Amino acid sequence: MGKKYIPLSVPNFEGNERKYVDDAVDQGWVSTGGAYITQLEKQIAEFINAEDVAACQSGTSAIHLSLVEAGVKPGDIVLVPPLTFIAAVNPVRYQFAAPVFIDCDDSFCMDPDKLKEFCEQQCEYKDGGLYYNQKHVKAIIVVHVFGNMADMVSIMDIAQKYNITVIEDATEALGTKYIEGPLAGKYAGTIGDFGAFSFNGNKIITTGGGGAVTSRHSKLVSHIRYLSTQAKDDVHYYIHNEVGYNYRMTNVQAAIGVAQMEMLGEYINRKQNNYEQYKKLFDGFDLAKLVGFRDGTSSNKWFYSLEINRDKIKASMRDIIRLLDERGIQTRAIWGLINEQIPYLNDISYKIEKAAYYAERILNIPSSTQITTDEVEYVASQVKEVLEGLAN
Repeated sequence: MGKKYIPLSVPNFEGNERKYVDDAVDQGWVSTGGAYITQLEKQIAEFINAEDVAACQSGTSAIHLSLVEAGVKPGDIVLVPPLTFIAAVNPVRYQFAAPVFIDCDDSFCMDPDKLKEFCEQQCEYKDGGLYYNQKHVKAIIVVHVFGNMADMVSIMDIAQKYNITVIEDATEALGTKYIEGPLAGKYAGTIGDFGAFSFNGNKIITTGGGGAVTSRHSKLVSHIRYLSTQAKDDVHYYIHNEVGYNYRMTNVQAAIGVAQMEMLGEYINRKQNNYEQYKKLFDGFDLAKLVGFRDGTSSNKWFYSLEINRDKIKASMRDIIRLLDERGIQTRAIWGLINEQIPYLNDISYKIEKAAYYAERILNIPSSTQITTDEVEYVASQVKEVLEGLAN
C-alpha cells in the first residue's frame, strides 16, 4: 500500500465516455456544434432544475459571459472573494472593471456580514444603484468553495436591497443544494442571477476542459449561447451584430460530459460516503480537523479540507505536502490569496481576516470518486503520522 500513489482528484471514466466520443467522431461532429452539446445542456438543466443551460469552453468563460450579460462595464465595481482560484476574479479584469475583495466566513465562502457592512458603511445607494467612490457596484461573484454552499439567503437579501447582480461561481459545486430553509431544493448556481459551472479534469465530472452557464432568466441564457458562438446572426453570410466569443463547448467534449452526467448522482454519493469515512478517522485528532459543510445543505463534497492546528504544527505547508508526497499521497494547499497576487496588489481589500487565517491552515487531501476504503484509511494514517512527527 505504501508504494501506491494516491492522487488528489483525478477524472473517472467508468461510464459510456468512449462509446459516445467514438459516435461523435464517426459522425464527424467534433467541433462547436452537434447533438451531444444539446443533450448535455438538457441533462444539466434537468439535474439542477434550471430552465436552460448553455455549455461553454470553461468555468472561466462561463463567469466572463455572465459578467458581459450582466452589463458590467469598464470602471464598474465587482465584489469578489480573496480565497478561491484566481479564475473566479480574472474575468472582472477582462471587462476592465475593478474587483473589491470581501472576506470569507468559516465556510471559506463570502462573509455576508462583511458584505453587508461594506455596502452599508463604505458605499452610497443612489439612483437605484450602489456606488463606491462614485463607481457603480454592479455585481457580486460568490464562490461555493469546495462544494460548500455560501450563505445565499443572506447574500441574496443584500443584493436585492442594493440592486446588485449575483453571479454564482458553482464551478466546484455541481449537485450541491439547500435541503432546509427558504431555499430548500435550490441548487448551487440557480439562486443568483447567473450560475457558472466547470468540467475541468479535477472536478466531480469532467469534459476535459469545459463549463456551463445558467440564469434565472432563460432568455439571457439564449443570448449567452449566441455570444459564445461569435454572435452569428447569419451563418451563411457571416453577419455578426455584436462582439462575440469563441467560448462554445465542442461536441467531443460534450460527448464525454453526457456520459459523466449519467454517473453524477453516483459520484456525489461516493464523495459523501468517503467524507464520512474521513470524518470518523480524524474524529478526536488534535493536530488537524476535517472541515465541515454548511448546515441545511447537501453538498457534493467535491474537496475535503483539513484545518491544521497551527498552535502545535509550525512546519510550512510546503513541508507537509512534500512529506506526504514522499509517502505516495498527493495533497495541496488551499490557495494563495488573490488580493496578495501581483495583478491585484493595488485593488481594494475589505477587512481580510479569516481568508488569511485559513490560507495558512488548510490542507486538501485525496478525494477522487474512485478512491477506495483502504486508500482513505491509508491517507488518514499517513497524515496523522506526518503531523505527529512535526508536532511541538
